[in-house]
Order: sequence, then structure tokens, then C-alpha cells
Amino acid sequence: MPWTMDDYPSSLKNFDKAVRKKAIEMANSMVKDGYSESRAIPIATEQAKKWKENADENEVAHFLKHGKVTPSKHDSSSSSPKTADKPEHVVKREDGWAVYAEGAKRASYVANTKEEALQRARKIAKNKGAGVKIDD
Repeated sequence: MPWTMDDYPSSLKNFDKAVRKKAIEMANSMVKDGYSESRAIPIATEQAKKWKENADENEVAHFLKHGKVTPSKHDSSSSSPKTADKPEHVVKREDGWAVYAEGAKRASYVANTKEEALQRARKIAKNKGAGVKIDD
């Protein structure tokens, strides 16, 4: 049975509404994709906290109101459970240096410099226990 804002794991009770809602959305998606509940909840919780940390006020407000994440300037997609264990890739593009989780359809971050992209990729990879690959 999917979790809701009225019926969710007790481990989410102390989070603010935006983090809780995002974690529920992600955990439900992960369970649907075959993850066990015991694995989905901690992964979704960490990813939801990271999303909130990197989201601007308008993005959070839109998500709370509509249940969807709007793309921000640097983050064109929400965290995906399918890429939670995959390494981060730093790739040169025409508009700068992009950070992608392996298998992701869109970049999670675009930087002006390679070093800035590497710093971001390392932070993301460290948080999810993955590596970083540079695709020059």
C-alpha cells in the first residue's frame, strides 16, 4: 500500500512537510520499482533532504502546492531512485560542465567550470556512497 501524508513511516515524522512529502513520493516510486521498504525509506529520506537543501523557496512552494518539482536553474530533474547507487559523471557540454548520475536522462547540475562540477559531483557521490567519473 503506498504511503501518504496521512499514513507514512514513523521515521519521517520529525521532518518538515516538504522533506516528508518528497521522501514519501520517492519511497513509493522505489517500492513500485522493486526496492524493499526497508531499503527505500532511508534512501528516499536522504535524497529528499538533499533535494530540499538544494531547492530554492519557489521550487519547494510549488512542490508543496502541486506535488511536482519544477526545474531550478541548475537542477533539471528531481532525484531518481533508479540512479541512487550509480556513480556521478562529469561531462563537458557546450553550456559548461554537467553532472549526471549514471543512467540519468538529464543533468542534475551544470557548472561553468570543470572544478565546480567536480566539487558538486563529489558531494553528491559521497552522500550516496558512489564514485565519480570524468568524461572529458
